[in-house]
Amino acid sequence: MTPNPALPPTLAELPYWIARQARGSRDGDLILDGLARSLRAAGLPLCLVGFGTTALSAVHRGVTLSWWRDAGVEMEFTAHGAPDNTPISAVLAEGRTSARWRLERGEGCDAVPRLAARRAQGCTDYLLDILPFPPGTALRGVGLFYATDRPGGFSEAEIAVLDAQRDIFSLAVLRYALSHALEDLLRAYVGPRTAARVLNGGVRRGQGELMPAAILLADLKGFTAATDREDPRRLVGWLDEHLDALGLGIAPNGGEILKFTGDGFIAVFPVEDRDASPCRVCGQALAAARAGLDGNRQLEARRRAAGEPALAADLALHYGEVVYGNIGTASRLDFTAIGRAVNEASRIETLCDATGRNLLMSDSFARRCAGELIDLGAFPLRGVAAEQRIWTVAEG
Repeated sequence: MTPNPALPPTLAELPYWIARQARGSRDGDLILDGLARSLRAAGLPLCLVGFGTTALSAVHRGVTLSWWRDAGVEMEFTAHGAPDNTPISAVLAEGRTSARWRLERGEGCDAVPRLAARRAQGCTDYLLDILPFPPGTALRGVGLFYATDRPGGFSEAEIAVLDAQRDIFSLAVLRYALSHALEDLLRAYVGPRTAARVLNGGVRRGQGELMPAAILLADLKGFTAATDREDPRRLVGWLDEHLDALGLGIAPNGGEILKFTGDGFIAVFPVEDRDASPCRVCGQALAAARAGLDGNRQLEARRRAAGEPALAADLALHYGEVVYGNIGTASRLDFTAIGRAVNEASRIETLCDATGRNLLMSDSFARRCAGELIDLGAFPLRGVAAEQRIWTVAEG
């Protein structure tokens, strides 16, 4: 969390403070911390303040930020498929938009595990308001919650003070949720590096840059034949598992998957130092390829043991210049890498069957790598004038 600016001197100024912070920052921690400390300074006996909202993320379906009097702000993500047993879901299931539980009396604790946990943490009274967001996305709304550990709970006057901040607080959460949803969606569909470029204005057709890069191309063997005999819904699940295995080393080694090609993908590892020898980036790309191949082989073994189809994979590594940018129609774009080097990587991958190897690399890539590599000789590549020397690594 960034340092919190000076808090408003009075509660009357608090809505304006929240609006200014929401306009100038997407830091939900900052706004929540300022709100909670301002309310505490005004005499409200809060031990917990927070909000929960849905998310548009490939990894999680919701996020909760909680401010604790003695611990500050904590963030919790709810994964897709996780049990939905929160106070928010309990209230929505009853068709309500607000609730109050006197936890010191045990209200709600038997039905809602989260409330029982809050009671065990000392909370005596728990308030929840659910406010809807505009329709049109999965960001359905926000649940604002407050708790105290004072015996007897909140007074009616204190509840009125909290209600007075409800609308502006929910608008700040909407701004937070939309901002993070946009970034999460872009990261999921185009990758983190490309997402940053798009968010910074790289949205015009023809915008792009020429850059040197290590290119990794992965392709599953036998997938097309499997589509003719397997249930398509099960096949999609198997495909996702194989792509997970093949891609597990990409991001940790500095690469980014730019495009899925149905039963494979293209990843790039931008190279900043063209003259480095050996090239650290190419070494990382090779490590990513080996990790992906090992992960896929382990998945194949588990599949065979379960009596399920197993899909082997071929990988190719190449080094060259790519154009990294927008291509497409005037209104529908794809941010990707194109160029001769990408086409040559695809041609190299087709040699895997002929060489009996699952991992091949071009001469331009191999010359930038340290360690012992195996020279397989020169091969013609379709559409390339001269034969290309192809290398591999020892199987192990």
